[in-house]
Amino acid sequence: MFRGKVVIIGSGLVGATTAYTLMLGGLFSEIVICDINKSKAEGDALDMAHGVSFVKPVNVYAGDYSDCKDADIIIITAGVPQKQGETRTDLLKRNTDVLKSIMEGIEAHAPDDVILLMVTNPVDILTYATYRFSGLPKNRVIGSGTVLDTSRLKYMISKRTGIDARNCHTYIIGEHGDSEVAAWSVTNIGGMSMNEFCRFTGKCSLDDLDKMYLSVKNSAYEIIEKKGATYYAIATAVALICECVAGDENSILTVSSIFDGQYGIKDVALSVPTKLGGDGVENILEVPFSKEEMKGLLNSADTLKALIKEIGL
Repeated sequence: MFRGKVVIIGSGLVGATTAYTLMLGGLFSEIVICDINKSKAEGDALDMAHGVSFVKPVNVYAGDYSDCKDADIIIITAGVPQKQGETRTDLLKRNTDVLKSIMEGIEAHAPDDVILLMVTNPVDILTYATYRFSGLPKNRVIGSGTVLDTSRLKYMISKRTGIDARNCHTYIIGEHGDSEVAAWSVTNIGGMSMNEFCRFTGKCSLDDLDKMYLSVKNSAYEIIEKKGATYYAIATAVALICECVAGDENSILTVSSIFDGQYGIKDVALSVPTKLGGDGVENILEVPFSKEEMKGLLNSADTLKALIKEIGL
């Protein structure tokens, strides 16, 4: 098993939970937590370090940008929250400024072959900004994209059909956000399309598909309303992405990656089924989605490009 080094920039709820999840997974021998609030990072690292006797040997500690010097993967979870009355564009501009500062710290120390994994929202735009600021090749800049959204849809399908979520094969594509698209045309259970499965079992209908999609799209809003933030499931999604890259697994995940002509889309980061390996993005698959799904994917691209233009990237 891979036993390298990961640096997590940001020790908020998502960053700290990600560090903890990675510690339990045993994938890395070193986990470094960095935050502008150094005391918070030190507290989180110490709290986790007290549990190292229960997991595979790992060194968990608080650090700074100099610790990026021999990192295999750098995960960015840092960002600023939205202020009351602030527009999405204003928030984007502030988070872009924060990211620019972070990238300066990373670039001063990180190796040329590092993989950057963006988790901060809006993840697609910040993934593209990371690519622009870092100067790294497209394949080495990844966003968490719709990996979590896809898992949410698998969960919804599982609850509705009674089938193990691991055997519900589907994807959410496009933006990680309001314009995301459920790729029902390529969804299957046991080799049967959703329409075929619904007809065969009588356990779901076309109306149910719409309800599941809307539930996925609104999941984050619901969780935030109930408890203030989402962090458990995204941490497991990030851990999976790290495992796929660090283990050179050649897995297919809906990470956010930089398009360069795929589906006729360029200069934006979006999520579609993507092959991940040791060098990051190995291949963005051009899946034969339905016409309606392709329309939604293109709409996602246009939505994100408009915001990218607004913030001057």
